[in-house]
Amino acid sequence: MTEPGPGEVQAPGPAASGWSILWAALADAGCVLLFVVIGRASHDKGETLAGTASTAWPFLAGLALGWFAARAWRRPRAIVPAGLLAWIGTVAFGNLLRVWGGQGTAFAFILVALAFLGLFLLGWRLVARLLIERLRRKAAP
Repeated sequence: MTEPGPGEVQAPGPAASGWSILWAALADAGCVLLFVVIGRASHDKGETLAGTASTAWPFLAGLALGWFAARAWRRPRAIVPAGLLAWIGTVAFGNLLRVWGGQGTAFAFILVALAFLGLFLLGWRLVARLLIERLRRKAAP
């Protein structure tokens, strides 16, 4: 079975391996943490573990909700639905949880989160797909 092209929905098939799920979850969480660390550094918030955790938890929870909504463990590298719902879940639920937790948010911050997290959460999936396609073409006789 071949991988779908960029942006295409992956057809049903065998479930992803445990390693594939783990690597995808770590890549997504790494993207969220990178967003948080860069954001905190750009606002001179300091890089304490407690501060980073305080800023990251709403977005990591939003990511988890997005993964759950997409059932991303089935096709964790798929741009749709896994990547799309991971992105939207992270930004939407992350910002709602920030407000609920008293951290607040601003419209410009939401736009930056949409842009950065969209680029990274969808971007690594696109790069992975292109690399896998390239490796398959090289391996094919």
